[in-house]
Amino acid sequence: MKISKALVFDIKRFAVHDGYGLRTTVFFKGCPLRCKWCQNPEGLSSQRRPIYFENSCIHCQRCVEFSKKNQIKYENNRPYFNLQYEGTFDNLVKACPGNAIRYDSEAYDIKQLMEKIKEDRVFFRDDGGVTFSGGEPLMQGEFLYEILKACQEEKIHTAIETTMYGSLELIKKILPYLDLIYIDLKVFDEKRHMELTNVSSKMIKQHIEYILESEYRNKVIIRTPLIPTMTATDHNIKSIANFLVNIYPEVKYELLNYNPLAFAKYELVDLEYEVDKQLKMFDKEQMEHFHQLVYQTGLKNLIIE
Repeated sequence: MKISKALVFDIKRFAVHDGYGLRTTVFFKGCPLRCKWCQNPEGLSSQRRPIYFENSCIHCQRCVEFSKKNQIKYENNRPYFNLQYEGTFDNLVKACPGNAIRYDSEAYDIKQLMEKIKEDRVFFRDDGGVTFSGGEPLMQGEFLYEILKACQEEKIHTAIETTMYGSLELIKKILPYLDLIYIDLKVFDEKRHMELTNVSSKMIKQHIEYILESEYRNKVIIRTPLIPTMTATDHNIKSIANFLVNIYPEVKYELLNYNPLAFAKYELVDLEYEVDKQLKMFDKEQMEHFHQLVYQTGLKNLIIE
């Protein structure tokens, strides 16, 4: 079967928080979840879209001059894109002299992406490698499978950051080609998970249970992002930890402190940030409180940075 290209919205080099050692992190476009606090809103849509960068705009209105019918509207001294427009926005990207209109992603085939990854392998050394993130990388599953195989053939350490919201058949295919598996379990309660992410948590929990009962369980790190008033509640943390300890008490678990800077990206993609912008990161004492909640359940392998 011929594998089509994958849409990638960012390639971050020299990453130090996406796995062991120095890494190259590849961000795949598209995600089935709609978390209210999403850190990468530019990766939500599975479509290639234009983005407007106000700081680069010289307000020449060439975008108006070169636009096609129903492609944009120009208000407040800036263009607004009609994302229902059936066609590309190449004409606007090419016409903009200030590079204020750009696409949010690039398409790569396996060879092209491997060339990008191999450019950095001199920095990987013994413990670094490549991490596939998103969005949700499982949404471009066949491409992910092939690129993982290609990395393993080159003896490049592979990691994934995923919600495991995808088909179990695909998950079974990619597991042998992964050296490190980060899985986000954000909210335990089913109703609350639906409210905050717009999808059910049942599949995610089923897939976590499958992997933690498999031969790959020691490659797994479960993570929960701590979002004030949403995921960062005593009940949620204890529920997740109890769920994990009942499957595999030795599983590695990490609580990720809140990142208050993500809202700046939302203006670029014309989305509303649904978290209070005044909320701050948790301090050391607050983080210790959450850590103790986890320890009380009997889960011992808590990763603390």
